[in-house]
Amino acid sequence: MTATPSPLMLMRLLQLASPALPVGAFSYSQGLEWAVESGRISDAAGAAAWIGDVLRFSISTCEAPALVALMRAWQAGDSARIARLNERFIAMRETAELRAETLQMGYSLARLLRDLPEIPTEAKHVLRDFGEIAFPTAWSAAAAHWHIAEDAAAQAYLWAWLENQVMAAVKLVPLGQTAGQKMLLLLSPQIPALVAQAEINADGDWQNFTPGLAHASSQHEIQHTRLFRS
Repeated sequence: MTATPSPLMLMRLLQLASPALPVGAFSYSQGLEWAVESGRISDAAGAAAWIGDVLRFSISTCEAPALVALMRAWQAGDSARIARLNERFIAMRETAELRAETLQMGYSLARLLRDLPEIPTEAKHVLRDFGEIAFPTAWSAAAAHWHIAEDAAAQAYLWAWLENQVMAAVKLVPLGQTAGQKMLLLLSPQIPALVAQAEINADGDWQNFTPGLAHASSQHEIQHTRLFRS
């Protein structure tokens, strides 16, 4: 168990996980919109099952260990390893939509970090050198240089993803705000255990075998009308 973060570190962590972070996360549904359009999801229970499965079998087994591994590389100042991990993560995006999402959000966050005085100059140079940068790569740079513990950072990263997906479901199904809050209460207790496993897998096994998500995302790319970005 890590020590309680200082008030300043807690505020930095909340800033990274905030919907106000200007990276456009709110504009993506990661296939959820197609699942609703196709009738796979029609109520709160269906939305919770879909989001919970993606959390357990994709986000926590691929993005979370990637984030932890990248944080360790940033903390070590190993720019070559950061580049390799960044390339590996981008290569693991299953669809054009998911690849475009991580690159757009990564670019937006990296640009923001280069303008923030608290990010060291050396890290800004590394961020500037990337031709393509994944969102976890940029996010981990901020978390590492703000000295946020890796488990707290990964928990906040998963929470931010979960909150975004739940809010997307509230708009799409549609659901009431109370149903959305119940969904967050239902799914969020899983996060600490998922992060603990991600820390074990960070330097080795990343997995994202979720054919249902890949199918939904690829179908969303060609969906005739949609609220969320493709």
